[in-house]
Amino acid sequence: MRILLFGKGGQLGWELQRSLAPLGELVALDFDSTDLCGDFTKPEALAQTVQTVRPQLIVNAAAHTAVDKAEGEPELVRTINAEAPAALAQQAAALGAWLVHYSTDYVFDGSGERPWREQDATGPLNVYGQTKLEGEQAIADSGAKHLIFRTSWVYAARGGNFAKTMLRLARERERLNVINDQFGAPTGAELLADVTAHAVRQVTGSADGASLGGLYHLSASGQTSWHGYASFVLETALKLGATLKASPAAVDAVPTSSFPTPARRPLNSRLDTSKLQRSFNLVLPPWQQGVARMLTETL
Repeated sequence: MRILLFGKGGQLGWELQRSLAPLGELVALDFDSTDLCGDFTKPEALAQTVQTVRPQLIVNAAAHTAVDKAEGEPELVRTINAEAPAALAQQAAALGAWLVHYSTDYVFDGSGERPWREQDATGPLNVYGQTKLEGEQAIADSGAKHLIFRTSWVYAARGGNFAKTMLRLARERERLNVINDQFGAPTGAELLADVTAHAVRQVTGSADGASLGGLYHLSASGQTSWHGYASFVLETALKLGATLKASPAAVDAVPTSSFPTPARRPLNSRLDTSKLQRSFNLVLPPWQQGVARMLTETL
């Protein structure tokens, strides 16, 4: 199987290079690749790349994810998050290839406390969420065989993330203020990549694989607030021997309103993953497991 991966340099793309490699011949591109176009501001050039490579599987890990910056450049964000995935989907449909795409809990309005199901009504609060929803809809309407994974609170050992920011601040300050009214599940790029490879094997390796295509929610199990996440990070770091000025007890809980931002954030980012676990015979690990592993690798 020939696999075409976009966004190889990002947190998820880096892990996908590892998880997809055993499944076939992997062509991995980034926005600045030279031989073939991986620039999502150029949907027509992306379509040409697909025609040149002629893959059996396209995996899109590229996106505009700067949520606050997106508010000031909506047309650019729409090109990257909606028009470019639409172009990939059209080419996948023409080739009979599978398309794997990643979306976000930000397609919802964040109301309530129940985990969101795939069939729940959407209602994005910001440009990022709206354009990611448009990308989902374009793929679904294309007729291409596809898997769309909505996820939330993604982190990785490689690059910056919330946990690393909390550790840096805890080394510099004696007290921290962290939001306690947004809830979700920190989800490792490593887990996303491994589940992707598992799902791809099932949909491409069986006669009835096409019946498994569609939209799924994918996140680690359990839930926490950003405050709970930060407290767990500091507790784990101390157990691993880190030296901090701020202890877990010095993490003060504050509401979202204490940190005004250009883009509104959903308060409820919980995702119901039962459809994914049932369809692909998976058990998703608790969020603490992946975060602890990441901290062990990085400290």
